[in-house]
Amino acid sequence: MTASAQAGLESILSRAAVIPVVVIDKAEDGVPLARALLAGGLPVIEITLRTGAALDAIRAIANEVPEAVVGAGTVLDGALLKAARESGARFAVSPGATPRLLDAADSEGVPLLPGIGTASEAMALIERGYRFAKFFPAEASGGPALLASLASPLPQLKFCPTGGITHDNAPRYLKLPNVICVGGSWMVNRARIAEGDWPSISALAKAAAALHTAPVI
Repeated sequence: MTASAQAGLESILSRAAVIPVVVIDKAEDGVPLARALLAGGLPVIEITLRTGAALDAIRAIANEVPEAVVGAGTVLDGALLKAARESGARFAVSPGATPRLLDAADSEGVPLLPGIGTASEAMALIERGYRFAKFFPAEASGGPALLASLASPLPQLKFCPTGGITHDNAPRYLKLPNVICVGGSWMVNRARIAEGDWPSISALAKAAAALHTAPVI
């Protein structure tokens, strides 16, 4: 991954302490959802490619809500990475990191936040020039204790923990020096999205946006 791509990813990940991780069922919900999250102070949005509506929702947000930074999650291979880029995604997120996916990220030019769960996987990313990774599934993989143990031997890498993150446990991650932000879905419950309960989503986003990462020393 090029230095410029990593710089671009750093700019995206540092915009807020929390990135909403969205599973969207209807493409037409994408734009009002993005506006609700923006109103609450969360400008970066990850739309997971788990439903048939995801790419259309990304395209609509990119076109109609340009102030939002929309990305694609659950990117598993080069074909999905290309589709995400063509839909207007400004970054991509994957649950893991295979050599073929990392090669595709180099050629597609989309900043990729690849997932890792072990020190060996983290070292493999460092070898390829990565400075940022998704720690997934965070709670099941050891949580803040594991991330804290990686900070000293692997200071080159900062993490966005995702998986089991809630408003209550997010601060335990955000206080760590090697955490740049967290990913969570507590403010974008699928039922709330389906109901169009944008005021509640904005209120939850506002509370999430009030969380802060550890100061850089």
